[in-house]
Amino acid sequence: MAAQRGGGAEDAPLVDHLVGFVDELRRRGIDIGPAALLDAGQAVGVLDLLDREGLREGLAATLLSTHMHRQVFDRTFDLWFPLGTGARTTDTELPRDEEGNVDVEAFREMVAEVMADDAAAADGRQADMVAMIVDEFGRYEGARGEAFSAYQATSTVNPQTLIAAIAAAMARGAVDDESGARQGTQPRYRRAAADRAAELRAAIEAETQRRMAGRHGRDRVADYAVPKLPEQMSFLHSSARDLAQIRRTVEPLARLLAARLEIRRRRARHGPVDVRRTLRASMSTGGVPIKLTHRRPRPGRPELVIICDVSGSVSGFSQFTLQLVYALRQQFSKVRVFAFVDTVDEVTDFFDRSQADESFGEVMHEMITTARIATRDGHSDYGHMLKGFARDYLDSLTHRGALLILGDARNNYHWTEIESLRTLTERVRHSYWLNPERREDWGTGDSDADVYGEVIEMFECRNAEQLAKVIGDLLPV
Repeated sequence: MAAQRGGGAEDAPLVDHLVGFVDELRRRGIDIGPAALLDAGQAVGVLDLLDREGLREGLAATLLSTHMHRQVFDRTFDLWFPLGTGARTTDTELPRDEEGNVDVEAFREMVAEVMADDAAAADGRQADMVAMIVDEFGRYEGARGEAFSAYQATSTVNPQTLIAAIAAAMARGAVDDESGARQGTQPRYRRAAADRAAELRAAIEAETQRRMAGRHGRDRVADYAVPKLPEQMSFLHSSARDLAQIRRTVEPLARLLAARLEIRRRRARHGPVDVRRTLRASMSTGGVPIKLTHRRPRPGRPELVIICDVSGSVSGFSQFTLQLVYALRQQFSKVRVFAFVDTVDEVTDFFDRSQADESFGEVMHEMITTARIATRDGHSDYGHMLKGFARDYLDSLTHRGALLILGDARNNYHWTEIESLRTLTERVRHSYWLNPERREDWGTGDSDADVYGEVIEMFECRNAEQLAKVIGDLLPV
């Protein structure tokens, strides 16, 4: 039985505690099977439990199937296997001015010196420095008493601005093999210093999280301290850093979908039952159809037409969807892409040549700045797009093809041109609309999703996980 959530590690047997940790990872969306749990249990049996980092790496090696989940694993691990409880004690004194206040600039220099020293992590000086930062700059009085803020602590120390000082401290005393270069400006020192600054920021966040978990409980801290998996992050409400993580999930998702499609094809290798041939063959058994005869399957690769909104609000969603579909484009006989803001234009050529040298992001930027997609007021106008597509590109739709529309259906109170959409859907065998907004928001404000949803099947695709499921279900067999 799993250990009760919220309890300390010392209150439950190690096995129960490990099971509880794995259950928490599963609850957050990480797929961990029984075999992986057994491997983790065997690893714990041979690892030195006093070596916390060794335990972390051992559990990560047995429980994770992709490095994309490592950040969620590490944050959860820190909560379930904390370094300790309470505040750390240190003999190091903070530099102070004549009035007794902390001399922030002098302290920042001290931090840079410690982070530049390779031995500081091993002898505990780095951990002591992080504890001092959290104590002095991260502490505040909240509504429920004393609390700690990682944002407040890092804002004062600002690790990013320490890179130059750390690089200079690392280069001090080293032989300068690049004549004319100022000490510490060499690329190798700058890269190493940037890594140390990132380590400092992560250590401050981990220390703050540890102290808050000790005061308010593991579950309450986990609600805000443990991030979502990249495939669960919202397309519309993610930072640039989160979007970069989401972008790295596209290729693995494409490989997973390709494997899933192959399984579906194997299961569907027989066509439907051929009644005439089955009855004819049953004559030899007295009319009893013992052996069914199947028609020869005719797997087809349909044509796919994509119409995507590339306005600022949904351009990230359109990019990820296009990238995923293009990774699976061999499943279709032809893929044509049309983009719009308020005017629709074909942009297939941009993406066909993107597979050579340019990245998908560069192609999206070139397409948005070059294609004729915004000729009116620059705001999304689905009605004008649908009317224009029905007038200029209707011949791109065929009875054996599929239509995929990408966008949030926020029409800025323009005409919906619902009849034009009906004309498009009647020209193709399948038509779908992928919407990155919550279903609860469809039809609110300037959204015409509820109107368009009466004509075309609309799916909610707020994150990569939902997107993969929808695309996987829509793929041809």
